[in-house]
Amino acid sequence: MTTVTKIPLSAGSNGAGIKVAATATPGTLIHTATNAASTCDEIWLWAYNADSANVVISMEWGGTDLPRKVTIPLQSGLVPIVPGLILQSGQTVRVFSSAPNMIMIDGFVNRIIN
Repeated sequence: MTTVTKIPLSAGSNGAGIKVAATATPGTLIHTATNAASTCDEIWLWAYNADSANVVISMEWGGTDLPRKVTIPLQSGLVPIVPGLILQSGQTVRVFSSAPNMIMIDGFVNRIIN
């Protein structure tokens, strides 16, 4: 039987948002996926841009090859950036941005155990 448990991002503090301080690789750690066999993490992320200009973020999804780039519009809130993508085997999600300390990442994980 499959079970799903909603959990906070591993790099956050009690579900609080994570401020992106990094401006280059390796990015600010957002989440480390489970390393348990037959388990995967379905990750949902949103970004808030507190800057007075657009900010480009780069997501390192399970590695540093070809980071996914997303432009977060100025002073916009909770822009969806990851729509429930799967990660497992202890891989990490890291984010760096074109402006330090202007992006806040919020989200959650659905941990799926088969």
